[in-house]
Amino acid sequence: MAQPTTYSAFWLHYLRVHARPATRRVHCVGTGAALGLALAGLLRRDWRLALAAPVVGYGAAWSAHVGLEGNTPATFGHPAWSLFSDLRMAGLMLTGRLRPHLQEAGVVAD
Repeated sequence: MAQPTTYSAFWLHYLRVHARPATRRVHCVGTGAALGLALAGLLRRDWRLALAAPVVGYGAAWSAHVGLEGNTPATFGHPAWSLFSDLRMAGLMLTGRLRPHLQEAGVVAD
């Protein structure tokens, strides 16, 4: 598939490469852990925690793509859109509003 050229197209692509519910859950946990580490690093002024944040977040996400989805993370084509989409997906999951987005992307909702 050609790289999406708009964020709207990217968002649908992003959801398609996160089709499995387990992948989305791993992403959500990794994102939460990364945000927690980043916040703790700032509050404690501990650069090691702040540096660990992206390692934990991306490590969880990429392992889910390799182990669960069997595809390539969307991060490599559009890093900023991917980060924003990860936060968006986690927020929608936690508030129970992800289903219509999945349906629009043609992903069978769990």
